[in-house]
Amino acid sequence: MPIYILVSKLTNEGRKTIKNHPERIKEVDQEIEKMGAKVLAQYAVLGKYDFINIVEAPDNETIARVSTEFGSRGTVEITTLSAIPVFEFVEKMG
Repeated sequence: MPIYILVSKLTNEGRKTIKNHPERIKEVDQEIEKMGAKVLAQYAVLGKYDFINIVEAPDNETIARVSTEFGSRGTVEITTLSAIPVFEFVEKMG
């Protein structure tokens, strides 16, 4: 199944939500699964972004729905990247 990297940056509203309801972060995984994708790993990071999620989804349309749904809420800005496992990349280059 395809792997996607979602890098996200909280908006002011998102920071307020996390401060007041930190458990909200865990709820995101469940919402993503209801949309047909699965969170494989989730990291809070320092720097330009606030979170990095490694997500598995059956296709681009599913992950686009996830990104659009969360982005439309106004609490987070998401950049979605398609990830190719290195062994597959090397195989295709050969």
